[in-house]
Amino acid sequence: MTEAARQPFWTRGRLLGALLASAILGGFVAANAHLFAVAFDSQPACVPHLKTPSEGAATFRAAKPSC
Repeated sequence: MTEAARQPFWTRGRLLGALLASAILGGFVAANAHLFAVAFDSQPACVPHLKTPSEGAATFRAAKPSC
């Protein structure tokens, strides 16, 4: 009886698929890290706004003013 030749695990298709999946996952992680970094670095300063509710259709105020 002859033993069938053993196929290598990392064929060209599997290697290409693993590299492509790693590149996509790495890009996703990098994009999310950049999103968090920009979000925390760009906190807006305190701006003047209405402090009390007023009558009128076109007046807006902050829901929870921080300053």
